[in-house]
Amino acid sequence: MSEEKKIPVELTEAQVNQWQRECLGNAQKFLADKGVLPVSILEKECRILPPLCAVWKIKGNDGNTYWVITGRLPTDAVQVSAAENARDVLRHFSFQWQLKADGIMASKPIDKTQVDFANLLVNRAHGLYELFENEQLWANVAS
Repeated sequence: MSEEKKIPVELTEAQVNQWQRECLGNAQKFLADKGVLPVSILEKECRILPPLCAVWKIKGNDGNTYWVITGRLPTDAVQVSAAENARDVLRHFSFQWQLKADGIMASKPIDKTQVDFANLLVNRAHGLYELFENEQLWANVAS
């Protein structure tokens, strides 16, 4: 099993809190790098799945609201209109990353870094879709 695949079974509350702070910081930085300053976090609609991923619903200073995904995967964002809830945005990113990977693989010339990134996107896209399909994760979430 590769190092990347080893995920602790149990995290302490302190570890979860630290991981959550790091993920939120990454989400905020990602938006800021795109020129959007986060104004507020819509906590009730966020979904934290440590240590795999976190989905944040963040209102920006541009008047738009965004879904931002962070964690053990590429950080990415999309306007809130792309998905109704955190579960649906996992499916959205899964499909988008597969399309992005297909686009990378179809481009010529392609180098090893691009191939590695495309493979990472496909791997994470499959993982996101598995999370989306996992009814137990969403059993206590109001639709």
